Amino acid sequence: MIAALAGGVGAARFLAGLTAIVDPADVTAVVNTGDDVELHGLWISPDLDTVTYTLAGAINADTGWGLTGETWAAMGALARYRQHAPAGSTAGTTWFGLGDQDLATHLYRTRRLDEGAPLSAVTAEITAAWGVRVRLIPMSDDPVPTMVTIREGTDLTEVGFQDYFVGRRHAVPVASLRFAGVAGARPGPGVLDAISGSELVVVCPSNPLVSIGPIRAVPGVEAALAARRDRVVAVSPIVAGAAIRGPADRMLSELGHEASVVGVARLYAPIAATLVIDGADAELAGAVEAEGMACAVAPTVMRGRSEAAALARRVLGAAGSVLAGGPAGAGS
Repeated sequence: MIAALAGGVGAARFLAGLTAIVDPADVTAVVNTGDDVELHGLWISPDLDTVTYTLAGAINADTGWGLTGETWAAMGALARYRQHAPAGSTAGTTWFGLGDQDLATHLYRTRRLDEGAPLSAVTAEITAAWGVRVRLIPMSDDPVPTMVTIREGTDLTEVGFQDYFVGRRHAVPVASLRFAGVAGARPGPGVLDAISGSELVVVCPSNPLVSIGPIRAVPGVEAALAARRDRVVAVSPIVAGAAIRGPADRMLSELGHEASVVGVARLYAPIAATLVIDGADAELAGAVEAEGMACAVAPTVMRGRSEAAALARRVLGAAGSVLAGGPAGAGS
């Protein structure tokens, strides 16, 4: 069995590659829900949906999110009303695009949550509807929204993650992060068992701060990972000092971390024994190892499923080498 900690696009692509080489039924993904947001009275779980749609083969390959062949009639119609909404009203908001097919997912999720079903149960129903055999578990059934304090000139303002990421196009500096309510949150059903009972735990190539960070912050998860550290392999989302997509590199720098594979190693060393880095950073392998991690070098940029599957093979190889007592190394 393999457990994975997952954010959105990068994790979804890696999981698609992983399930091309192992039985999907042997994989459990613990997915970030800090990005979740309520809009138009609907509960939206972007990372859960991105992973679901990707594993179902239905993702929009051009964007990495949303559904292929999507239409936007509802959003277009909503814009007509927005211009007549009074000041201060959020009615008719269109800055967060919801496709017509995608809306069905949120309508179903919201109604089931209103009926009292936990997010984990609703997620199982949605993945079953899409024929996804990987077990997806929300990091918690309790809401743990990621709150971002941003700098706008000399002012500091705290906003929800989607307001920062989509509404402001993650183009403003970040001063701090907060996972609201996390102290009282409980791990999703099966999260701790997946970590403790799997032969391997993979930290997918996701933003360490706002995709993996919220999962680690849920009480019990960090300790469970640390207890299995020798069996945890992380994949760096930073290549040659830059994020493949999204603001991870800028966020690292803005929050006082080094935007490099070495900075990623410092963040992950308490919970992971091995870090997989791209060949573009091969010269930093020694610096990664100096942070207390084995380092494996492999192509980590996933342009398609074949590259994702190749990366998954390298991750499994690195894990096998470390568990056998050998070096992770470039040839693993």
